[in-house]
Amino acid sequence: MGTTSELSSMVRLNIGGKKFCTTIDTLTNREPDSMLAAMFSGRHAMCQESKTGYVFIDRDGKHFRHILNWLRDGTDPTLSDPDCSELLREADYYQLLGLKERIKDSRREVVEEAELTRVDIIKCIQSERVRFRGVNLSGIDLSKLDLSLVDFSYACLRNVFFSRTNLQCAKFRDADAENSIFHNAILRECEFTSANLRGALLAGTNLQSANLQDACLVDCSFCGADLRSAHLQNADLTNANLEGANLEGANLKGAKLSNANLKGANLQRAYLRHVNLREAHLEGANLGGANMTGAIR
Repeated sequence: MGTTSELSSMVRLNIGGKKFCTTIDTLTNREPDSMLAAMFSGRHAMCQESKTGYVFIDRDGKHFRHILNWLRDGTDPTLSDPDCSELLREADYYQLLGLKERIKDSRREVVEEAELTRVDIIKCIQSERVRFRGVNLSGIDLSKLDLSLVDFSYACLRNVFFSRTNLQCAKFRDADAENSIFHNAILRECEFTSANLRGALLAGTNLQSANLQDACLVDCSFCGADLRSAHLQNADLTNANLEGANLEGANLKGAKLSNANLKGANLQRAYLRHVNLREAHLEGANLGGANMTGAIR
């Protein structure tokens, strides 16, 4: 039987109906700045089930064992890509920054080899109409090329370098461009409907009148980007950095802006009806003429 101090450090967790036992040291040592560490730091009163002593957290417990294994000994989770995405969401919720970075690193390591090279792309764009629909171009350098009007719909574009590329009127419908770099690219009137751009770098891009409806823009950087008249209906901009971005006349109806950084952004005449702005950072933002009927602030 354990000592009194060992027993007092034990923690019983009920994560969405799945039950786990661990210790306070496990929850606080490896990731001291996480939400879990804060919860069990002793600074906050915990709500425990009266009969069992379990602390209930209203999250899906499917991957919580991987979180505990990471906190115990830094074990890297070996998961399929969809499961990795789910675990990344949980790591983000619990603010486990070390685990988030490890998952992203492991996903970069297993990216499949691209089907085409930069030279192949240059040869292709010499033809009048170019389509790369559904093609795997992961990790290749397409910077500074003229790829205007090219169709990348449904393509795998993870970790692709599009820096300073002309992509005006290009199509990225349902493309997977996670962690790709579009720094200072021309993306005017591009279509990104339902595309996955999680973690992409879009700082300084020209996205005037671009269609980003239903796109995943979580953790994206749009610092200083030109998003005038952009279509962002129902886009997920959770944790996105839009500091200093120009969103004049942009349509953000139904967009998710949880923890989005909009400091100093230009939101003049933007459509923000019924948008939840409560968790967005709007210090210094220009909201002159914005339609904010029913917006939550």
